[in-house]
Amino acid sequence: QVQLVESGGGLVQAGGSLRLSCAASGRTFSRYAMGWFRQAPGKEREFVATISRSGGLTYYADSVKGRFTISRDNEKNTVYLQMNSLTPEDTAAYYCAAGGSIAVASGAGTRADDYDYWGPGTQVTVSS
Repeated sequence: QVQLVESGGGLVQAGGSLRLSCAASGRTFSRYAMGWFRQAPGKEREFVATISRSGGLTYYADSVKGRFTISRDNEKNTVYLQMNSLTPEDTAAYYCAAGGSIAVASGAGTRADDYDYWGPGTQVTVSS
């Protein structure tokens, strides 16, 4: 079992940056592909980014491509989401997730159903 805890959310002005972190428990972190999702009030949870087990492959939603960067440190059992050029449309609760059967190279990892474990989320609010 993997337990995930996100941190780094907060209030930021439009155009600003935030770096989210997701710390995972256990010694098998490198066996999981990791993803970030977000959910705004009244909207469905949506895919943001995913990263392969080694960190060599990443994939982004079109809405964040070029602004957000996902990365991971398998020694620290942590995945990150660097968010730049934030807009009010990025306001949401952000969740990290771990999936043990995701092949990012095959295009998997963009659906919530691909993931086995979820963190409780961290709120990001972007003011205009």
